[in-house]
Amino acid sequence: MGRVILRRLFTMVPLLLLMSFFTFLFLSLAPGNFLSSIRMNPAYSEETIEMLEKQYHLDKDIVTRYLIWIKDIVRLDFGYSFTFKRPVGEIIGSRLLYTLLLSFSAFLFTWLIAIPLGIICALNRNKFLDKFISIFTFASLSMPSFFLALILLYFVSITNILPAGGFSSPGFEDMSLINKILDVLKHLIIPTFVIGITSMAGLIRITRGNFSEILSKEYVIAAKARGIGNFRVFYLHVLKNAINPLITIFGYNISSLLSGAALTEIICSWPGLGSIMLQAARSQDIYLVMTSMLIGGVMLILGNLTADILLVFNDKRIKIQTA
Repeated sequence: MGRVILRRLFTMVPLLLLMSFFTFLFLSLAPGNFLSSIRMNPAYSEETIEMLEKQYHLDKDIVTRYLIWIKDIVRLDFGYSFTFKRPVGEIIGSRLLYTLLLSFSAFLFTWLIAIPLGIICALNRNKFLDKFISIFTFASLSMPSFFLALILLYFVSITNILPAGGFSSPGFEDMSLINKILDVLKHLIIPTFVIGITSMAGLIRITRGNFSEILSKEYVIAAKARGIGNFRVFYLHVLKNAINPLITIFGYNISSLLSGAALTEIICSWPGLGSIMLQAARSQDIYLVMTSMLIGGVMLILGNLTADILLVFNDKRIKIQTA
């Protein structure tokens, strides 16, 4: 297992290089660059623009610029954001914790509710409870996340039940530690609910389908016929077999922790990476976009590796290939 994990970690390097190169290529082939906006500004002279082109290596070809960026990445220099006039590492570092906090809370909310509801649907297949939860999932799938967020924000703004957006309340710095934690949790409720409720529907349907399929297998029916208790049948014969596809989805969800909350962050004024990444993409701030893509690629590979390891521990019949 240890050798396989190390092998996977070493294969991250060529995968990330390949992914980052094509991303860099497509971004560079787009018309214009992040200096296009100032070319029309008479306050900037031609000499200043030429100096900025040399400073950001825009006077070189795409491959050379990519190699320079990779060399800087190895030294943990993620480049400079022309849009925000700050180093890219500093920008992402100041926002990363907020995005991870929101994404992780939505992740827990989704999985802790969706999995039990999916199992309940499977155990009560075609009964009233199953149909009721199915109506809820279809309604959730048809509800756009931004529309749900706007409705909830409007509701709390007129009722003052919860904060209407943001990360903290006025006077946050003067609060005690407990009050600070409670204040942040209050601000987390709406964006967490919006992300969780729209992600929950698909997971409930997948869980229901997996468990329903295993419950209808002949060996499960035979185990029940032999008088084995329902709990033992469920744990020994159903759970371990039905949960394998969910573990794979779990790995992919880890990789989406940074990107899954972008739209909700913008609508709910959450100070995460969503708003700055949108602005960076619109202004062709290539180094900021590339760094976010690189982090997403690392999380995707680590998420898949985590899923593979969990699959091995859950099902001894599965072996990670060493080839």
